[in-house]
Amino acid sequence: MIGDHLRDLHAFLTVSEEQNFTRAAVRLGVSQSALSQTIRALEARMDMPLFLRTTRKVSLTEAGERLRDAVGPAMEDIQQGLAGMSALRSRPAGTIRVSADEYAVHAVLWPALPAFLASYPDIQIEITTDYGLADIVGQRYDAGVRRGGLVARDMIAVRIGPDIPMAVVASPAYFERHPKPAKPQALIEQRCVNLRLPAQGYFAWTFRKGAQEQRIKVEGQLVVNSLPQLVEAALAGV
Repeated sequence: MIGDHLRDLHAFLTVSEEQNFTRAAVRLGVSQSALSQTIRALEARMDMPLFLRTTRKVSLTEAGERLRDAVGPAMEDIQQGLAGMSALRSRPAGTIRVSADEYAVHAVLWPALPAFLASYPDIQIEITTDYGLADIVGQRYDAGVRRGGLVARDMIAVRIGPDIPMAVVASPAYFERHPKPAKPQALIEQRCVNLRLPAQGYFAWTFRKGAQEQRIKVEGQLVVNSLPQLVEAALAGV
């Protein structure tokens, strides 16, 4: 019903601009008789004449002028809004909100961002560094970068990088004070730096050999909550 009213008002405004039913009908792509019927139906609903008709031209009545002044600007806004939506379909635009931990931002996103931003100048990227692994849907993110084991089963996941290798490392200064561990169990005797993830507690030190998996609970004086801090601590030999 609303769509019918909008079409009728659009026809009314076109006739008021052209001041001629023939030209208005051509512009609207309808027959002159169909356009005349549309205007008569609109006048009947409003219970008042909107046009003064002569053999050569049509002009607005006082009621028609008021209707034109009332609905004309609104119709222009609608047309501009629809044109803007069409532009979105033909050219990607808008804001993409991404949640990722600090490592993923630097190792995965940063290398790809320059080319992406250059290819899509109307897109704005908003990156939130988050070790708490935010609820992507609940907090209205468009995408999230997660390690494979941390992706919820109901989410659509696409691999965007290779497997991330993990290694036990220490600085030369540390090994000047402590023996090098020969096997995972020996880490229990070492001063390790733990990584605490906000939503998961301590990051598990997990080792795999073939089909066997072993988790070692390590101890140390320092606990951090980001991978860059972890690397800095190891380099400092703490």
